Formats: sequence, C-alpha cells, structure tokens
Amino acid sequence: MNTMKTLLTIIFISLLSSPSWSATLGDLVERDGLYYEKFTDVPFTGEVTGSEQGSFKGGVKDGSWLWYWSTGQLAQKGNYKNGKWDGAWVTYYQSGKLWSKGNYKNDVKEGAWAYYYDNGQLDFKGNYENGKKEGAWVGYYKDGTVNKKLTGAFKDGVKISD
Repeated sequence: MNTMKTLLTIIFISLLSSPSWSATLGDLVERDGLYYEKFTDVPFTGEVTGSEQGSFKGGVKDGSWLWYWSTGQLAQKGNYKNGKWDGAWVTYYQSGKLWSKGNYKNDVKEGAWAYYYDNGQLDFKGNYENGKKEGAWVGYYKDGTVNKKLTGAFKDGVKISD
C-alpha cells in the first residue's frame, strides 16, 4: 500500500511541476486571437500533436510547426514568433515534392521565394518586400520555358517592366 501512495505522489508532483502540457489542436478553442484548452480561462502553453504539431506560449503559436497531409506526408513546416509567421517556411505537395520555400517576417512574405510545379520544375521566383513583389521575378511554364507574363521587374507589387 505504501508503494502505491508513493507512486501516486510521484505522478501527481510530476504533473504539477510540468512546465507545459500536451494536447491536440482539437482540444483547444480560439477566443479573441488566443488559444485555450476547452473549459478553461487560462491561455494554453504547451505542445500540440497530431496533423498539426507545434508549441503555444501564452495562447499563441510560438516556435517550430509542422503540418501533415492525411497520408502522413509532410505538408508544411515553418516558424511562429508571438503568434505570427516568422522565419523560413517550406510547403510540399502530397507526393512529397517541394511546392514553395521562402521567409516570413512579422506575418508577411519577405526576401527570396521560389515556387515549383508538382513535377519539380521551377514555376516562378523572386523577392518580396513587406509582402509585395519587388525587383526581378522570373516565371516558367511547366516544360521549363520562360513565361513572359510572370517575368519582369516589380515595384511595390506592381509589374513595371518586362
């Protein structure tokens, strides 16, 4: 009997001292931009598992996140900082081939981005500033030839020359 009490005490103490909890996204509810475990008023801090995997801190997504297709294939990976997209993001087709890659800063696309067809051929590439196309962009057809409609110089998201 003493062994059972000791075991229960150890389990209880380890649960209380745990700095984070684990849940699935379905165990959480969103209210006013923050995530909470169902039936609580405390913003969730901890890990989520399942088809979306990542961390919450104070009710917002924070850190590395992974998303999976229903087949189990990786669909997307990226980072959050204080609930906003931040850092490198990569998306994949269900086949596992690369779909797009680039960076976010404070929830908007920033810097070099590249997009690919499902056959692996480059679709188009260029740079973003504050979420808008900026500078030289090059687009391609699925066979690899240049798509002039997508190719040219951009300023503030608007094509200014071919």
